[in-house]
Amino acid sequence: MPLVQVSLAAHAWVGHDAAILDGIYRAMRDTFAVPENDRFCLLTRHGSGEIVYDRAYPGVAHSDATVFVRITCNDTRGKEQKRALYAAIAANLAEAPGIAGDDVFVNLVEVKAENWSFGGGVMQYG
Repeated sequence: MPLVQVSLAAHAWVGHDAAILDGIYRAMRDTFAVPENDRFCLLTRHGSGEIVYDRAYPGVAHSDATVFVRITCNDTRGKEQKRALYAAIAANLAEAPGIAGDDVFVNLVEVKAENWSFGGGVMQYG
């Protein structure tokens, strides 16, 4: 049950929200064994000054169209799956809508399975 949160500048990749979210979801399905229809995504656009980052840290050339991807997921995957996920997201977003690899920032937040409630006040995984 990953929860995907995408943040980007208001002017970046306008009209490509579906392609961005689809590319991330396909990468999770291919590398993280995410079940079909296990898709929960938020995309937020930010105005000037609401996203602050160093354009060259850590030796990566970020543009003003960088896409920030935060994925909250269960703490069950190893380093190789994570490497595969990062590569697949970058490849998918390069394919459509054409985002440069250096403009794809991914952060995983791992949690225990009991930290989820899909609704109804129920702990579905605990």
